[in-house]
Amino acid sequence: MGKKPLQTGNQYHKPYRPLPIALFNRAGRVAEKMGVLGQLDTEQLIANARRKSGLTDFGDEWFRTPLSVLVNAINEEANLTPLGKLIQKNRLEAALMVRLRAQQLLQAHPEILQIDLGKIIIIAGLQRTGTTTLHRLLAADPNMRALLSWEALNPLPLPREKTGNPKKRIAMARTAEKGLAYLAPEFFAIHPVEHDAPEEDVLLLDLSFMSQSPEATLHVPTYANWLEKQDHTPAYEYLRTLLKILTWQRPAANWVLKTPHHMEYLDVILKVFPEATIVQTHRDPQKTTGSFCSMVAHGRGVFSDQVDARDVARHWVRKVNRLMQVSIDVRERANPQRFIDVSYYDLLKDPIAEVARIYRAAGLPFDERVAQAAEATRQRNVQHRYGKHVYRLEDFGLTREDIETQTAFYRRRYGIPYEQ
Repeated sequence: MGKKPLQTGNQYHKPYRPLPIALFNRAGRVAEKMGVLGQLDTEQLIANARRKSGLTDFGDEWFRTPLSVLVNAINEEANLTPLGKLIQKNRLEAALMVRLRAQQLLQAHPEILQIDLGKIIIIAGLQRTGTTTLHRLLAADPNMRALLSWEALNPLPLPREKTGNPKKRIAMARTAEKGLAYLAPEFFAIHPVEHDAPEEDVLLLDLSFMSQSPEATLHVPTYANWLEKQDHTPAYEYLRTLLKILTWQRPAANWVLKTPHHMEYLDVILKVFPEATIVQTHRDPQKTTGSFCSMVAHGRGVFSDQVDARDVARHWVRKVNRLMQVSIDVRERANPQRFIDVSYYDLLKDPIAEVARIYRAAGLPFDERVAQAAEATRQRNVQHRYGKHVYRLEDFGLTREDIETQTAFYRRRYGIPYEQ
């Protein structure tokens, strides 16, 4: 992992670059001017995925539209470095290859679609409200299935992979973890990315090219605005299929999912996952807004030299406000028994009690073995083990008054206290 930073910096406009990466980008810019490196092209990405995988059948190709919108936004708005462009090209091709291999697998094993996912707990809280901590506590249960980081990168068996022996996929994820630590060592102090830890299933929604991931890591406002106006049912139906494929490989009785993305589409989740209990975590927006803006700014700096911290804040303050409002709107119409609220402060005070409360709401047994597994995870995941996340509201053109004006309705709705 390399040397752990004591604390994060705030030079968002000047992202950290190891010398070899800086030299690579310099050479890449010369190649771009010479016309050697071109823009991303949707049809070429699809052709490359077919060639590299040796497969041609995607099944329903509805994903072409969101992929095209995303590619156009990357080309026109993201201002990627040559390395950033290469990473995005590889990620998009890899996603397409997963879809090809998934179609092949389902044709060979149609029984996968009949798999029962059991009870599903979906953590749909705002960013920086304890969702990662809660996710890991719930995932500690031996009977609870979570998406692991190495599965998020490669959710299907690789060609010639022996059943039940995903060593190559795990090794690839370990390499990716080290690569991110090399490119952005401070990022781990903000949001740990560990190859064998539970990961956000927004990365599975990425395979449909309909997720918040691009706007959290790139400047793609056209894509982000387009995404808000779409019906996300096909993306969530494909997520459900992927969960069945993962269960087929590594069975478990129940599932726990987690990503703030879900707050925006609770109406779709209630329809596609009728067995799910939805957990919303809550924390003082005065503490979460600046932290998340800093996380996004650091993340964008991995792929672009042009990071505007104030633009990040403008985009995400509006976006978070939208998440708050649409989630409240859905909950006012939905069965309240489908939801449970968890205070960040109760989670800090007694995490095991909060896990037990969630289990009761989901209709799951909570026994001593589950409690011990959660406690062991709590003791391993200590705060600041990769360094301390430091940020300032003024770097994003924000004030406490601005945040309070935007989020007061949410604070009142859930009785969120002011955090000292």
